[in-house]
Amino acid sequence: MKTVIKNGVLLDNQNQFKKADIEIEGRFITKIGENLATEDSKVVDADGLLVTAGFIDLHVHLREPGGEHKETIETGTLAAARGGFTTVAAMPNTRPVPDTVEHLGALNKKIEETAHVRVLPYASITIREAGKELTDFSALKKTGAFAFTDDGVGIQEAGMMLEAMKRAAAIDMAVVAHCEDNSLINKGSVHEGRFSKENGINGIPSVCEAVHIARDILLAEAAGCHYHVCHISTKESVRTVRDAKRAGIKVTAEVTPHHLLLSEDDIPGLDTNYKMNPPLRGREDRDALIEGLLDGTIDFIATDHAPHSVEEKEQSMQLAPFGIVGLETAFPLLYTELVKKEIITLKQLVDFLTIKPADCFSLPFGQLKEGAVADITLIDLNAEQAINKEEFASKGKNTPFHDKKCQGWPVMTISEGKLAWEKGRVQG
Repeated sequence: MKTVIKNGVLLDNQNQFKKADIEIEGRFITKIGENLATEDSKVVDADGLLVTAGFIDLHVHLREPGGEHKETIETGTLAAARGGFTTVAAMPNTRPVPDTVEHLGALNKKIEETAHVRVLPYASITIREAGKELTDFSALKKTGAFAFTDDGVGIQEAGMMLEAMKRAAAIDMAVVAHCEDNSLINKGSVHEGRFSKENGINGIPSVCEAVHIARDILLAEAAGCHYHVCHISTKESVRTVRDAKRAGIKVTAEVTPHHLLLSEDDIPGLDTNYKMNPPLRGREDRDALIEGLLDGTIDFIATDHAPHSVEEKEQSMQLAPFGIVGLETAFPLLYTELVKKEIITLKQLVDFLTIKPADCFSLPFGQLKEGAVADITLIDLNAEQAINKEEFASKGKNTPFHDKKCQGWPVMTISEGKLAWEKGRVQG
């Protein structure tokens, strides 16, 4: 049976609204226009709702296998659907790590069995993410690896990273990097700045990220590799990436909602829901991230959705694990704090969550057009409600945004032509 989304509000390239119907047949959008016929079709009334391509998040932690007490592929992808995301890329810091054909194959099987939306699995750069021995890039690509990363830890040896980039370039794959020089971390729990000094906590200096990015950019230039920077957080890092792009080096970068919206000045005491890696930096860093996003230095937004159990996060600031959840709150937060305050346009926000990440990694998703895969998100821009962590589909409740009032909530998510989530109920 066909599905017709009636009277939806679409955004054009000039950030203007226009009404249209969308016809879906099977996995694809077959027609977009006015007054489409609805005979023998399921009709979705989208009157007053913004209709966009399904969001894409290329940096999430689904924790399975090995961390099912934090999250599973099933709960994480339901959280994604609830947040309007139809494609997520799962980081490989699981147990076991997807570092062999066997491990990646088992992960793919679990994704096929339990995922509510499309999951693109990363494979690790090194065996067990230990930084000692490279994985078999070619074999892992054939098994369905999306890209290569040791996210969670930075590759410490320059020679190891150069060889990884050469191997990735040879098979037209990207190297995606968590950038952190371990010799500069100083056992830090938060940013090295005002908050760390006032609370007597070891801080993580900005240079520990920026120096790794600078090294890797030069290695990527030598290898001819697509190099992607995860969760960029400092003004020095933004400057380094900007200079690399001007030099014609193939480098891309992402930024998280929490680094765009918060700085160390927003941390209300020793609350571990504000502990993430990279940490919340200074206000100048936050301003540089917004500037970098607007001028094209930073390519897109990714949540770094990192669920942990309540018990783990109840430990001290020094002992609690890094990370917050983000899939279910990304759009309303960014819409409320950036679009409503006229820092970016609605069209820019939608692009940062759809076509921009797709373009960076040559993905055939993120567009609302005839012939495209029917990944579609419906959003009520006027709906206002407080974020309630107890209502999350994710197992993780670790958010600094609990009780924050936001506008712009997804109400329906369609993944490959099938209803993945609708406000109030779950399909499949």
